[in-house]
Amino acid sequence: MTEYVLLVDAHQALRTTVAAVDPADWALRTPCAEWNVTQVLQHAAGDQLAYAAAITGGPGPAENPFAPSGKLRDAPLIVLDLALDATVNAWATVATDAENVPNPLPQGPMSATLAAGACALDAAVHAWDIAVATGQPSPLTAPMAEALLPIATALCEPLRAWGAFGAVVPAEGGDDAAATLLRYLGREPGWKA
Repeated sequence: MTEYVLLVDAHQALRTTVAAVDPADWALRTPCAEWNVTQVLQHAAGDQLAYAAAITGGPGPAENPFAPSGKLRDAPLIVLDLALDATVNAWATVATDAENVPNPLPQGPMSATLAAGACALDAAVHAWDIAVATGQPSPLTAPMAEALLPIATALCEPLRAWGAFGAVVPAEGGDDAAATLLRYLGREPGWKA
């Protein structure tokens, strides 16, 4: 799995962010307007399980990641760790130079680099959603954002039609790599609860 460095970093950002959420903050609203922090966690964990299932043919998430219930079956970090462990194990079976990697995206099979990048993008942006909703610093480092932006631009346009991302938010002077990425994904970098 260490060959997928971007994915490892994104998973770590998500895990660290979830671990730091105060127990009283799971019902707070998030940049995902219809979801609270618990629902974003459910969505993020479900998406990771969907990647694992696409690769291995194993079971996917127990509930629809796009209609999270807001009720966790276990402690938040356990829910996340089970999903991330499944994803790590699935990616361990995929060569980094593979060309037709199955994934849950409507675009169909793609290169391992692009598919792993998409999986990383999902984890990283939801880490940001949870972090800003709960008053934590942004987990999106400049190198991570710079690496994720070309993946986002390669994949996101068809996904906007599915409601996966909002409309691009106009750039502002002084935007750094993380702000540029977030705006492209339809998020306001200065969002506050």
